[in-house]
Amino acid sequence: MDEYLQPTQFLDSDVPTVREFASMHTAGAKSNTEMAIKLYYAVRDGFQYDPYVLDLRREGLKASTLLTRTRGYCVEKAILLAASARAVGIPSRLSFYIVRNHIATDRLEKVLEKNYLVFHGAAEVLLEGEWRKSTPAFNKKLCDFLGVEPLEFDGTRDSIFHAFDRTGKVFMEYLHDYGAFADLPYEMYLNELNKHYPHIFGNGKYAREDLIYDFRS
Repeated sequence: MDEYLQPTQFLDSDVPTVREFASMHTAGAKSNTEMAIKLYYAVRDGFQYDPYVLDLRREGLKASTLLTRTRGYCVEKAILLAASARAVGIPSRLSFYIVRNHIATDRLEKVLEKNYLVFHGAAEVLLEGEWRKSTPAFNKKLCDFLGVEPLEFDGTRDSIFHAFDRTGKVFMEYLHDYGAFADLPYEMYLNELNKHYPHIFGNGKYAREDLIYDFRS
């Protein structure tokens, strides 16, 4: 269990800014469950979901780096949530999936050249002896725009993407589960991106670890 409490390369929970973020947003909490809930909402709504800037540098994927920004994509937000949990003594880990989103994806599908997202990230926290999945990617304002209820987290059940939107239409499908990890499996992450979206790397033209891909341009 110790590996889920220790700082890592990406879950740098020992960095002062991460510890300060975690401490500030868990003030007044009386249990690990209360702290985990507070951290979930701090990450979910404190950082706008933005899948259009993909920073693949090792430095860019650290929890402390996201704290210098106002937005991030699912992997970054999951990393920050897991690191913040460790900073206050809650065991945490990361899990990753391939998902298909059926709403508002035309723009993203165009740049990815696929209708699914590889390595969608979530954070898992150990509460009352049970691992609970939480997905802080979509902030409330974005969920309202997309017509889906924002994901809530109460510490007693998994919080993963709903299958349907408010009108009953299919919203999200989970196609593959990569499993859970004590830290971001960086090489696996890059390999999967390269496998499914080779054009992002210029079909081998660009060095993967130095890449910041801006889908907005």
